[in-house]
This record gives sequence, C-alpha cells and structure tokens, in this order.
Amino acid sequence: MYCLWPLQYSDSDSEPDYRPVVPPVPSAVPVTGESYCTCDSQAEPNYNPRLRGFHRVKDCHCGEEDQDFDWVWDDSNRSTATLMTCDNRKVNFHTEYSCGTAAIRGSKELADGQHFWEIKMTSPVYGTDMMVGIGTCDVNLDKYRHTFCSLLGKDDDSWGLSYTGLLHHKGDKVNFSSRFGQGSIIGVHLDTWHRTLTFFKNRKCIGNYRGHRSRGPGVAATELQNKHFYPMACSTAAKSSMKVIRSCFTPTSLQYLCCARLRQLLPECPDTLSVLPLPPGLRHLLHNKLGWVLRLNNGFLGAPGRGGLGSDLPPTSPLAGALSSESDDSEGCLSDPEACQRKRCRWT
Repeated sequence: MYCLWPLQYSDSDSEPDYRPVVPPVPSAVPVTGESYCTCDSQAEPNYNPRLRGFHRVKDCHCGEEDQDFDWVWDDSNRSTATLMTCDNRKVNFHTEYSCGTAAIRGSKELADGQHFWEIKMTSPVYGTDMMVGIGTCDVNLDKYRHTFCSLLGKDDDSWGLSYTGLLHHKGDKVNFSSRFGQGSIIGVHLDTWHRTLTFFKNRKCIGNYRGHRSRGPGVAATELQNKHFYPMACSTAAKSSMKVIRSCFTPTSLQYLCCARLRQLLPECPDTLSVLPLPPGLRHLLHNKLGWVLRLNNGFLGAPGRGGLGSDLPPTSPLAGALSSESDDSEGCLSDPEACQRKRCRWT
C-alpha cells in the first residue's frame, strides 16, 4: 500500500501539483470573516483552498460608490507578474502561478495636501503576504519577483500594512491591527500637513500601535517630510487581486479643517452631512469634494496633537500662539469688566 505525498514546492503562494494526500499548509488558508459586507460571495463557508484555481468568485460592488478617481494603478510602474483591468483600477497578481512577490504603484505622486484612498480585496487573501501602503519612486517593484517576502516596508522608502495585521518599515514589523481578508476595504490617509499616515479597515480607524506617545489609533507613521510618495500594493499570492474603489485629494484648506472639525463634533453620525442644516448647493459641493472626511469613522478624531483629521493646526503653527493669547484675554474679561470693554474696543 502506498501513500503519495505532494511534490515539494517553495511556498504556499504557488499552486503545487497535488497528489492524493495533502498535508495542511496554514499560510494557504485565506482569511475569512473580515469583509466589509455580508455578500454570499464573500462568506464562502465551503471554500477549499486546494481548489482555489477553479473557484469562481462572484463580483461584489458593495462600497464602490465613487465614479471619479484622482489616480489609478500605473501601467508603466508595476511588476511583470501583474495584469490590470477595470480601467486600471483593479490589479491582478500572478494570474497563473506565483514564484515571488509582485508590486504596483499609483499613477500620481501624492503632492502636498490631504490624500485618501481605499483598496478592496477582491480575491482570497492568503500566502506569505498581501500588503497596501506607500513608497517613494526609489522602491524597486520587481526586485523580489523570485522571492516571497513582505516587499513594502523592507527599506526606508516604504511603509506597508500586511493582511496579517503587521506594520512594516525599515525591515522591522510591529503588531498594528487585526487581519484583513477577502471583501475587506483598506483605507489609507496621507496627511502631508501633519506628516502622518493613517490606516482604516472597513471605514473604521484601526491600529493599536503605541510605539510613539504622539501617535493616536490608526496613525502608522509620523514626520513624513522631505519625501515624495506614491500609493503602493504588493502580493505573493497566486490569482490574487485588489481594486481601487476610492482615490481622493483635497488641499489642506480652511474648508477641509472645518469639515474635519464637524466630523469631530459628530462622531456617532454615519454621515455628518445628513444631520447638518445646509443649503442644497453647499451640501452637494461638500459631498463631492469632502464627503470622505465627513463619513469616516475615526476613533482618534479630536485627540489633540495626534495628527488625525481632528487636529486643526500643526504644533508649530504661528496661529496657535495668537489663538492662545486671545483666549487668555477672554478669560481676563471675566474678572475685570472695564478691561474687557477696552479689549473689545481694541479688537473692533
């Protein structure tokens, strides 16, 4: 009687030539139960990872409301083991089999201002790593095409959030959040004004890293000055895919700061615009330009000095001193009515 074992292979990301008896491979089992929605195509209770090459996954469009995009995936800056569809918004990694790590970057450099984008996991999420993050133009996207690794965050030029919940940078990794899987929507907010990088999962702020006391939940990196970044993603998993479902940009303006403050004051509302008594024209304008600010669920909104959406001004802003001085004057008015009257005359 013979017991046939599978042929040897280098990593669970590839699809081996299976024989009758197959030992379990933990890293080949996709992450489940982390989807943004409850579509039947995402639940997959009978999913068999050994047959993933034959598994038909139905399209799910939950959470894909946006029609205009600030950037898409860049056809000229990607690994050879990638294929793009859906007007370059969806990237397919290792369409036949995997022999390493494939990566891609966005079509637009993230200039000064507020950048927010969401990437939806449109395939089973498994293998050595599947990541989203940012990186500079110095990141070699094809460097590890024959090596299974966590590409984003291996150097000083990139930051990457792994589907395992680990945050990678400079070759180091820390426990940052819970895992994400098929159907998960990963949001990324790059704030060049406060020089911070923040992550979201299923439109809720994530992150439990406390490596720096000035960081709040979800803030993965601070002091991101003097570098020009691009959105990036990478995968080692065969037949894996990700889709850009939102990419927004807005200048760091008074309008943005006001919307962030409104969101801070109404954190429990799913959509801040729905409860504000605004004229229809202004409501439509804010919905189109800053709707993402007014809808995000940020656990750290309003945490002073945290660098989140609720941080109105950077610590070094010259306006901070002026506001503080005016506040001190106002407090003095309470104890001296005549001085208060003189100051009011001076202000007017």
